[in-house]
Amino acid sequence: MANVLILGANGQIAKLVEKQLLDQTDHHLTLFLRNASRLKVTDPKRETVVEGDATDKQAIIKALDGIDIVYANLSGKNIEDEAKAVVGAIDRTTLQRLIWISTLGIYDEVPGNFGKWNHQQLDGGYLETYAAAAKVVENSDLDYTIIRPAWLSNKDIVSYETTQKGEAFKGTEVSRKSIADFVVSLINDPSQEIDHSVGVNQPNTDGDKPSWY
Repeated sequence: MANVLILGANGQIAKLVEKQLLDQTDHHLTLFLRNASRLKVTDPKRETVVEGDATDKQAIIKALDGIDIVYANLSGKNIEDEAKAVVGAIDRTTLQRLIWISTLGIYDEVPGNFGKWNHQQLDGGYLETYAAAAKVVENSDLDYTIIRPAWLSNKDIVSYETTQKGEAFKGTEVSRKSIADFVVSLINDPSQEIDHSVGVNQPNTDGDKPSWY
């Protein structure tokens, strides 16, 4: 049994991770989010809700008490500041394991027409901000895993393959359920993918853009 801190617990993938962990494991979950009233606790015996801002290092430090693994499901324009706060907070503890959700394209690793389309869609500083946040994580001394999902769908399917930093990204899309399953696998076996930045896609989805565009 592990004590898991989920940052950004109201996110769609985070909720899927929460459900899968409650259904399949005996882990205890600490759910950290800006507005606690937005989240309904499923199992009060195994879940603790903490209200706080992920840019607030002191709030994160308090939430880290007794935690074994941190899963950060954060997003938005403050992602670099959140990365700095999360890494800084964890550095104040004996904790080492961090699972960090990022996005595809932060290393210019997406090839071909899809790579060009992805860059156009995520223009306006989005990729640069997420790349900067990932660099904060990579430059830390934590046992991190960065996850770079393809374009996300709500398909009721768990099907994915992975690529590593330095390899060309595969596919165009992946289900949120697949990303949640990958996160749960890392929580259940924290020795996997340490200090790796992992691209995740659904097999056989290569193309110029995701299927729904």
